[in-house]
Amino acid sequence: MDEVGELAPGLQAKLLRMLETREFERVGGAHLIRVNIRLLAATNRNLEQAIREGTFRADLYYRLAVITLTMPPLRECRDDIPLLAGHFIARFCKQAGRRVMGISPHAQACLTGYDWPGNVRELQNALERAVVLGSGNAIQAEDLPRSVLEASSPAKSAAPDYREAIWNLKRQLILQAIKQAEGSRTEAAKALGMHPNHLHRLIHNLKLEIKKPGGSQK
Repeated sequence: MDEVGELAPGLQAKLLRMLETREFERVGGAHLIRVNIRLLAATNRNLEQAIREGTFRADLYYRLAVITLTMPPLRECRDDIPLLAGHFIARFCKQAGRRVMGISPHAQACLTGYDWPGNVRELQNALERAVVLGSGNAIQAEDLPRSVLEASSPAKSAAPDYREAIWNLKRQLILQAIKQAEGSRTEAAKALGMHPNHLHRLIHNLKLEIKKPGGSQK
């Protein structure tokens, strides 16, 4: 159970009752169901502080805290970043119909040099963006979010201009391909050498406004 610290008070009471009795009743049900489970709960909140503030039940906390594990933030496990990055890239390449062979040394340095305040979820989102926006056979530094680059690059003044140029170039290439394909995204994707789903994601992430033949926007 993820984010157990965000449960509303009423749901906390129901969860506690189920853990104590090992029984629950489905919504709209007419009889109790007996269960035999082991519950693993996770939260990024300080539940002891939440108890003091009156937002989390003390009895539920002590019922859950039989064995506790504290997971360190990603910034304290930088050696894990390349392994996680490889895993996420493989997953998103499969979804986007792309083939990416690896990560450039510069991009790798940016990933390991960033503090990742959003932890693994932020890393996951950053690599999904890199796979969707990238066009080469390796993830490049310019494919990463601006926040990662600005925090990792010593030449902060020059890098944003370069990334903006890459961003604008991608926009121009896509708009030109769609224009030449007379509005057909499928034909435009074929001309660009990418899967139509990949082109659709690029249009969304680049915030392009595509006009249908006749003048309306799509």
